[in-house]
Amino acid sequence: MIDKINIRVYAIYINENQEIMALDEGYAGQKLIKLPGGGLEFGEGTLECLHREFAEELNLKINIVEHFYTQEDFLVSRFRKNEQLLTIYYKVDILNLDELQILDESIEKIKWISLHEENPLELPIDQIVFQKLKEKLL
Repeated sequence: MIDKINIRVYAIYINENQEIMALDEGYAGQKLIKLPGGGLEFGEGTLECLHREFAEELNLKINIVEHFYTQEDFLVSRFRKNEQLLTIYYKVDILNLDELQILDESIEKIKWISLHEENPLELPIDQIVFQKLKEKLL
């Protein structure tokens, strides 16, 4: 039975080579390749969430460029079967990429994924976003 909702906020950063930033991360005992971002905390707006996640996890400051996509379909968390997910994606610019430092021990490394390659992202809505990016940019 679904009795919780988990709001997730993710960022899309595209570099000059048409590559998106992704994280190679361990979560709940599984390895994932996913977009940067995380869970909304109580008393926090979606934009504040992204600023906090980038600062806490990657030592980065960002500028929110625009809203890109909000999940449209019902989705149950793959990690918690009683939790419904709602995911929101924003395009961002990174203001201090040269200061990138992985601060979250669950993040193994940063990956740069070309929009010209097959979709390696593992979360279902990340996969939709990757396809939408390809359609808009290529």
